[in-house]
Amino acid sequence: MLSTTSAQQCPYAPTEDVGAAEARASRAESNGGKPTLSFDKNTPYVDYAGIDTLLSLQNPRTKEPAESAFIIGTQVMELVFALIQQRWEQARDALEVDDVPGAVAWLRSACNAQDVLNSTWGLFSDMTPTQFNRFRDSFGEASGFQSYSYRKLEFLLGHKSAAMIRPHKAMSGVVTDLTDLIERPSLYDAALRLLHRRGLPVPDTSAERDWTEDYEPSAEVERAWTEIYADDRPGNELYLLAEALVDVAERVTRWRQLHLVAVKRTMGGKPGSGGSNGLNWLARNAEKDVFPELWSLRSTI
Repeated sequence: MLSTTSAQQCPYAPTEDVGAAEARASRAESNGGKPTLSFDKNTPYVDYAGIDTLLSLQNPRTKEPAESAFIIGTQVMELVFALIQQRWEQARDALEVDDVPGAVAWLRSACNAQDVLNSTWGLFSDMTPTQFNRFRDSFGEASGFQSYSYRKLEFLLGHKSAAMIRPHKAMSGVVTDLTDLIERPSLYDAALRLLHRRGLPVPDTSAERDWTEDYEPSAEVERAWTEIYADDRPGNELYLLAEALVDVAERVTRWRQLHLVAVKRTMGGKPGSGGSNGLNWLARNAEKDVFPELWSLRSTI
């Protein structure tokens, strides 16, 4: 895990190796400003990013061309899930040490990754039901519901359920990671704990609760956020935190809605491959507010 951002330890501070920088300058000079074209083995680019491995992971099970887009889109989402997790964890850890500017910076960075994640649904946007039907049977019971990377994000948002760890019981490392996340404060819990330490009316039952349980909205928590919104000056770091959390939440909801529409377009109301009732399950999930009091207070101020 990367270290927490702070005024004393900025992740964007220059750390370039002087020797490496000089080698690059020398190489550019000897090449006359043109790129290097001769290598004795794999290009450094291929080795650094594992391109050969990455491109070997697309293995369609049918001859339907749409299946390739389905697999690539799914893999892209999994990669971006991991990036968002990292940034949300950094924001959570920053909040736990009262580094609000650092937390806001990580949340903004996460929003950029979430925008990329949401745009990935475009890879499925032209898939027709007949195309989907031609390869759907090939993946059997496989379902995005079984994504442990996505489950980590839900746990970080505060949507906790020990039952959601069960599908991964044969994967000990995954179970360990999910158990760690379910037993720790979520991103939102960390924000409420910070408000509590700052003297805002967040009750003890919200600042110190059973972290393994799903978060339940609180009228007292809504009042705490309402106090913060009463001072919307640009210099109010808690107000900036609140709006950064709303930006995250809005993108999560948008992702769920895009998922719902993609399923509705490709398979309609058919049962899901993972055993759910498909559209109804996704629709209920899309209706759940992320960081609920930050939304409910808007009806009262």
